[in-house]
Amino acid sequence: MSIPFLNFNYMHQPIKGEIMQAFESFYDSNWYVLGERVKQFEAEYALFNGVNHVVGVSNGLDALHISLLALSIGVDDEVIVPANTYIASVLAVSFVGATPVFVEPRIDSFNINPELIEAAITPKTRVIMPVHLYGQACEMEAIKTIAERHGLYVIEDNAQAQGASYNGNLTGSWGDINGTSFYPGKNLGALGDAGAVTTSNEILAQKAMVLRNYGSYKKYYNEVIGHNMRLDECQAALLSVKLKYLDQWTKERQQIACWYDETLKEYSQIILPKLAEKATHVYHLYVIRTQQRDALQKHLAKNGIGTLIHYPIPPHLQNAYKHLGYSAGDFPITEEIADTSLSLPLWPGMTQIDVEAVSQMIGNFF
Repeated sequence: MSIPFLNFNYMHQPIKGEIMQAFESFYDSNWYVLGERVKQFEAEYALFNGVNHVVGVSNGLDALHISLLALSIGVDDEVIVPANTYIASVLAVSFVGATPVFVEPRIDSFNINPELIEAAITPKTRVIMPVHLYGQACEMEAIKTIAERHGLYVIEDNAQAQGASYNGNLTGSWGDINGTSFYPGKNLGALGDAGAVTTSNEILAQKAMVLRNYGSYKKYYNEVIGHNMRLDECQAALLSVKLKYLDQWTKERQQIACWYDETLKEYSQIILPKLAEKATHVYHLYVIRTQQRDALQKHLAKNGIGTLIHYPIPPHLQNAYKHLGYSAGDFPITEEIADTSLSLPLWPGMTQIDVEAVSQMIGNFF
């Protein structure tokens, strides 16, 4: 048996002709940075995501960084982030000189718990940054209500949830300005690093466009101190091809998750992912929890099944954030998730037989 954690072949092989045609068109154009292909993809992704503006950037981290800069977040400001998230969410806050303030997730959905946010708000708080972790939408109505009550901005980290929604509205369209990633392993993945800022605020979109391009509206005229954080023409052209298939791939991911739910429900030693009320899930990851996580992972690896842990060390316990003074036990729910979570193989092209084989091997372990 050999079932890798991730396999691109079933997505990429059927569209190889379109991908190569897009690459040849880009190659022959002799225009490689901020051209028509970036504009085309920005327009296409804006339509997909239900926003007025998309600004293509170099990666998801830079998208969050630019979003914070566009809102003038900086030193002495605080940004509320989930304690349970990938480090990029927190790094973006640090890059602008602000302080991340962690809030625990709900242990069943893995996403930030809105009921705990207000207790973390101080006079220095400027932004709430929900992260739609593993592909499930956060409880955005409650988060927006809290933000409006306290005069705060919302920046969504939508890197893992393109196409997910909460109460009918897509993730990446709720916040004042938001960041997403097109890292190759994401549901909509480039063939290299790429990302985007999404917003329906024209002023913020213009700021993001300037910030990604050396702080310049016009070549050689620099209005602000900006960055080189541009989406390149090649990745934009390839993303335009892949975007056409995202809905199909999402349906496949959701079907695979249903197969896992059905075949794993009999094992009481496993906690399966739970879908929050009003939320949809696009299953960037299918994450189970078990107290025997490490032994189970070794068992699966020994039998040819790839898994990963998302994420083994929470941000507050990373060496990079020692200066914040947190210790083990400060965020027990987050630490429990880090100690017990295991991500199972899930990729478009997986068959029901593949899922049953993984589930059977898990059953054999228990």
